[in-house]
Amino acid sequence: MVKFKDYKYERPDLSKITDEFNLLLDKFTEAKSYEDQSKILKEINRLRNYVDTMGTLVFIRHSIDTEDEYYAKENDFIDENKPRFENLVSKFYKELINSKFRDDLEKEWGKQVFTLAELQLQVFSEEIIEDLIKENKLITEYDKLIASAKLPFEGETRNLSQMRPFMESKDRNVRKSAAETVSKFFEENEGEFDRIYDELVKVRDKMAKALGFTNYVEMGYKRLGRSDYNSFMVANFRNQVREDLVPLVAQLRDRQRQRLGLKEMKYYDETLEFLTGNAMPKGGPDWILENGKRMYKELSKETDEFFTFMVERDLLDLLSKKGKMAGGYCTIIPDYKSPFIFSNFNGTSGDIDVLTHEAGHAFQVYLSMDYELPEYKFPTYEACEIHSMSMEFITWPWMDLFFKEDVDKYKFSHLAGAVSFIPYGVVVDEFQHFVYENPDATPEDRKNKWRYLEKQYLPFRDYEDNEFLDKGTYWYRQGHIFSSPFYYIDYTLAQVCAFQFWIKSMDDREMAWNDYVRLCKAGGSMPFLQLVSLAGLENPFKDGVIKKLVGPIKDWLDNVDDKKM
Repeated sequence: MVKFKDYKYERPDLSKITDEFNLLLDKFTEAKSYEDQSKILKEINRLRNYVDTMGTLVFIRHSIDTEDEYYAKENDFIDENKPRFENLVSKFYKELINSKFRDDLEKEWGKQVFTLAELQLQVFSEEIIEDLIKENKLITEYDKLIASAKLPFEGETRNLSQMRPFMESKDRNVRKSAAETVSKFFEENEGEFDRIYDELVKVRDKMAKALGFTNYVEMGYKRLGRSDYNSFMVANFRNQVREDLVPLVAQLRDRQRQRLGLKEMKYYDETLEFLTGNAMPKGGPDWILENGKRMYKELSKETDEFFTFMVERDLLDLLSKKGKMAGGYCTIIPDYKSPFIFSNFNGTSGDIDVLTHEAGHAFQVYLSMDYELPEYKFPTYEACEIHSMSMEFITWPWMDLFFKEDVDKYKFSHLAGAVSFIPYGVVVDEFQHFVYENPDATPEDRKNKWRYLEKQYLPFRDYEDNEFLDKGTYWYRQGHIFSSPFYYIDYTLAQVCAFQFWIKSMDDREMAWNDYVRLCKAGGSMPFLQLVSLAGLENPFKDGVIKKLVGPIKDWLDNVDDKKM
């Protein structure tokens, strides 16, 4: 068995790959039958998967240690050349959608790849290659800036992930001091964050206009492969959140204030749920992993096989360490048919959420790994997040393994946190719509807009005497705003779907699990709303769906005596 450390990386020979790709493309165009085209398509997929594999290995190894010089250089190489390879893929898409055997190919490969190809052709042209290279480099700049944080706190130097336990401290002074230490890092680098973001906005706006779009909004949606909904439907979704969900979140914040015995909740109090402390895993990383094995063994035959595969091949990098990129992710290494989970464990309940959230992504990939088309291994982002967020709730029956006597505390926090997250996710989305509809707005305009939106959707947030955050800079820490415009709303759409799985699981666990597995196996072979329907879920855009969910969520939370926890 080959382990992750032995997964072989070699710098792709772009000249050789280009020649081979063009040769295959000529053969594809000249093919005399559908059968021949389909065979050549498999060869093109093989080449694409190889390039993806090499790029992903670099990305993973660079994110594990941003200070590793070799992989830092290789990452620069990939940043520089990825758009050039995208140009080849774009040529392939052109030939694919114009194929004289398209009907037969659709029958074999499904319609979704053609939809995605058409969208991608609208957002790519050779004339924007240099802009795409610049965009990649700016995103890497942001990641490096975040990873460079060296925060002196309580006698040690820590990175941003390692500050989280202190921000959840039972001691209010420690919480405030930790929040201010984190905030100070962003304040000291305010000019850099503004510069990087401004350059990103400008280069994206330039690309959009070069391709004939009014602004980047439509281009951003198409880049994300959104084919069955638009920005107007998203705006309506945001309105429903404001009307139906914000009042519930405000109530939950007031319950939290009462639990904590505070006259007023400040921003640094939001991270502490209970005076007795937040629910925390009762053991270290190895213990968590052992319990994770047991959980997935008991959950189902499929999850047992999947998690054993991950652990045996060392496809999880979980510990926070010096030089490691912040956050968590799941990705896929195609040629090794391997998902990979990256995280920064820090001793909080978030460690368990990673084990369920990122494992939800990885499980989906594991079940849909046999799709030959790269486009089908992952669905579009909003559908992706259904797998991850639903797995967080599907694994509730095993949470006592990790939290023991604090399991009820964890479940209350998890559900209340999932609800409270949605208005924040909507702030991120509406902010980005403003930014890209107004690309010439100044950094100050953007900050003002952010703070205005916080007051609309998070009316309870009080920055006390932190003038830096009060002027609208909290978003600096949200990496998605820099790297993946318009992605963040996907979490909120998926959360609405995950709540439906939570309700299903309590009513009929077996049915809920079968629906979930069916969704995972479909991978990316359908667009978002079709996948939602396949899983037996209601469309989150539909008027009244959020309102319908508020009832059961509120009932469950109201039945918990949170003051006794």
